[in-house]
Amino acid sequence: MEGLLDGIVVLDLGRVLACPYAATMMADMGATVIKIENPKGGDDTRKMGPFVNGNSVYYANFNRGKVGVTLNLKEPEGKEIFKEMVKKADVVLENYRPGTMEKLGLGYDVLKEVNPGIIYGSISGFGHTGPLSKRAGYDIVGQAMGGLMSTTGWPDGPATRTGTPMGDVLGALNMTVGVLAALVNKQRTGKGEKVDVALVDSVAAAMENITMIYQSTGRIPQRIGNRYESTYPYDTFPAKDGDVVIAAGNNKLYAILCDVMGKPELKTDPRFAEVKDRVANHVAMREIIVPWTKQHTIDEVDKLLNDAGCPSCPVNTLDRLVVDPQIAGARGMFPTIDQPGIGELQITAIPAHTTRTSTAPRKAAPLLGENNADVYGKLLGLDEAKLADLKAKGVI
Repeated sequence: MEGLLDGIVVLDLGRVLACPYAATMMADMGATVIKIENPKGGDDTRKMGPFVNGNSVYYANFNRGKVGVTLNLKEPEGKEIFKEMVKKADVVLENYRPGTMEKLGLGYDVLKEVNPGIIYGSISGFGHTGPLSKRAGYDIVGQAMGGLMSTTGWPDGPATRTGTPMGDVLGALNMTVGVLAALVNKQRTGKGEKVDVALVDSVAAAMENITMIYQSTGRIPQRIGNRYESTYPYDTFPAKDGDVVIAAGNNKLYAILCDVMGKPELKTDPRFAEVKDRVANHVAMREIIVPWTKQHTIDEVDKLLNDAGCPSCPVNTLDRLVVDPQIAGARGMFPTIDQPGIGELQITAIPAHTTRTSTAPRKAAPLLGENNADVYGKLLGLDEAKLADLKAKGVI
């Protein structure tokens, strides 16, 4: 399966989610991603659930498509082996706390001397500059300090983390974009680059218009549930069997909603005449819509509104999501891999679809050190005796 990144070699030192996910996206786009793990236990997610037959599904999903080796970077021989790998690589990815790679003698300033064209991507909580750079950072820290938690949840509730680790996901996406841009620049200039991504920055950037409300008006946006600051009705509403989204984001769509509900008089009601009026009177607007949605199932509301041209959709629970004919069917977002120790496993694909090439997962996630002999033999020319010696020393 040819991919857009065929021929690109990525050394993945990442652990847990943000960095491994960035490397997984590159693997699904065709890069040769070599996952480098500590010989003593490997990636932390090997011990994180859910588990099938004692094997981590978490690890399998975020490390599919990679080849796996073990290497102790604290050992002098391990450092030298890593440098030899860097000579033959295009990208190095890591998510250690800033300063860790420098203490190992393997920071960007060292590696760019080994390979001037290397693209060095680093994801951390706060980035490599600033007074908080040495702090540890996790997804929930990124969501909290980046402002997302302050606007997530309900007016009478506490600050709320999103249901999925968006700080890590946003960090991974920004890292992938930065590294790919650096690769394009390298084609033009021949020069490498360091790409420094912080989880906090990634969340702060994603706040977009919420931040601009404060910057332009001085008003601090608060938690407002599922409705939107700038338009209404753009919210979730209760149906007979769950919740449904109605996204009547402009006057045309609002008029369609009024007609479908059988309430054309609302189109000329001065409380709801313009978007700003509906935002100001969202409580009264919601009190009119809820009795109508409660008369129908979520699928009925979805069909009635979309058939008329107004955006609507179910709030899918996971059992619905993984069999959704659009997402799971037509878009193939949950392909199956054959994962050693687990068997057939539905994983989550990357959302980029390409026309000439494939972005499908190319192989299962590696067992710990599974490809040591192949990678160190073919890439670095180490023979069986040398590999046995390195293993005996705890280097691999």
